[in-house]
Amino acid sequence: MNKKVLFIIGGAGYIGSHMLKWANLDGYVPITIDNLSTGHKSSVKYGIFEYCDIKDKISLDKLFKQYKPYAVMHFAASSIVSQSVDNPYSYYNNNVSGTLNLLKVMLDNNCKKIIFSSTAAVFGNPKYIPIDENHIKEPINPYGKSKLMIEDILKDFDKAYSLKYVIFRYFNASGHDVEDELEEKHNPETHLLPLIMQTVYKKRDYISIYGNNYNTSDGTCIRDYIHVNDICKAHLKGLSYLESNNISNDFNLGNEKGFSVLEIIKEVKNITKIDFKVKYDLPRDGDPTILISSIKKARELLCFELEYKTISSIIKTLIKKEIKNEM
Repeated sequence: MNKKVLFIIGGAGYIGSHMLKWANLDGYVPITIDNLSTGHKSSVKYGIFEYCDIKDKISLDKLFKQYKPYAVMHFAASSIVSQSVDNPYSYYNNNVSGTLNLLKVMLDNNCKKIIFSSTAAVFGNPKYIPIDENHIKEPINPYGKSKLMIEDILKDFDKAYSLKYVIFRYFNASGHDVEDELEEKHNPETHLLPLIMQTVYKKRDYISIYGNNYNTSDGTCIRDYIHVNDICKAHLKGLSYLESNNISNDFNLGNEKGFSVLEIIKEVKNITKIDFKVKYDLPRDGDPTILISSIKKARELLCFELEYKTISSIIKTLIKKEIKNEM
């Protein structure tokens, strides 16, 4: 077991908090760096928590000097597509300027390994399905644009400063910790599956579907869902890849299967045996019609395999014990 210090930037958030658990189990010493703008300190179950905004260079530098991290995993980003359309400044400021600041502090402290959370939104409207890493990147919203800017910055930093990176482009992160220690706590919540589950638990009166005239079989958007635990496993494999090869690379992370919004709703109803209201709303700006990944590259270079291969297995991790007992 190694005891290397690993900085988890955004460790109080959904994916970051799950990553803390997996990093701890793998023998790392995880240190959460988070400004709690969207994260929750109560989600930090492992390692040490340090309150810090990555745009605060002085405070960030002190933490790097104090803990001397071996590597960084960067999850801290504003990530709501519609919000990025309405307020692009905040997205470029937090995602791009904040990351640029983080990278400078890393270099100043001779920390030259980073795992970066990117997004399928960098691809824009796909030209072909499934989407592989070579697909043209033409993001259609400021969120995707901000992530692509960071990808380009990382490539330049590798060439100029030998800072090595692994980029992971998530499709739809979903699911919960199967031991019920952790869950998704976005506020406001914008992701489909947790919104559906809130409707199941009567915390919402209905679930909204944004648009029903997309060019799909049932008129609703199609997405690729990957369980958060599979994302965390991929990150550990990405870090091992950097340790072994010292070569930068990029990978898509998804399930390689697409499900429409209506198909997801139907599957939840089938599994829980609970009916709930569905209403249609206007399409959201910046939403592509269909996003399905290829993870062939991750399989080949990282020996990555999915544990949660079906949408039903992902949904079942979201179901509370009292409902499971009735199923």
